[in-house]
Amino acid sequence: MGQKKLIRFAEIKTFDNVLEYPEDMKGKWNEFFKNNHPITLELACGKGEYAVGLGRMYPRRNFIGVDVKGNRIWRGAKTALAEELTNVGFVRSQIDKIDQYFIPGEVEEIWITFPDPQLRLSRIKKRLTHPKFLRLYQRFLAPGGFINLKTDSPNLYHFTKTVIEMYGLEKLADDDDVYRNGNYTNELQIKTHYESLDIAQSNRVHYLKFRLPAELPEEKDDALKAMFNDTEAD
Repeated sequence: MGQKKLIRFAEIKTFDNVLEYPEDMKGKWNEFFKNNHPITLELACGKGEYAVGLGRMYPRRNFIGVDVKGNRIWRGAKTALAEELTNVGFVRSQIDKIDQYFIPGEVEEIWITFPDPQLRLSRIKKRLTHPKFLRLYQRFLAPGGFINLKTDSPNLYHFTKTVIEMYGLEKLADDDDVYRNGNYTNELQIKTHYESLDIAQSNRVHYLKFRLPAELPEEKDDALKAMFNDTEAD
């Protein structure tokens, strides 16, 4: 591990807006933020541009960026501290542990911003909009809460649309080219480091917003994988 990463890992341990694999936080986020404002998560937050950007826009909401990479979280956490954004915090953890940190109904909204699209079919269950993850989110999302996906990966975009249709999710917004189509809401104007890299080389940004149904039948998961067998390389 590089010296800079080691320094940042050590430094975030001193930040009061960062928790690493926090225990006993379920139902206690009002104590962390010292208020009862609604909570929004940014999953796979990287440098936390969305958590920080939304925190600036909405001072009466709380925002938590979640990522396992401490050296990335460092950037967003340091910015939030410098700007005294007391409504922005960070959790260092794998996303598949996310349901361990919140009680049912404790989170009102999720943003998934430019996550790894996990292009190999063998890694399809690691996509953050796979039903495996959606079932985790169900455990703590408030009734009527919704999920936002912003990505430059056409594979992840079309995969998520298929999930929405196959599992009967309520689609609230669907934009296959945000900037070309003029979808300039304040939230969508926030740009992340990974968006600027255009890793997918698609030269466009996709956006989906949806709600989860009461149930996501597990028996459909094999059919979902089979559907992508012929279209995605392993």
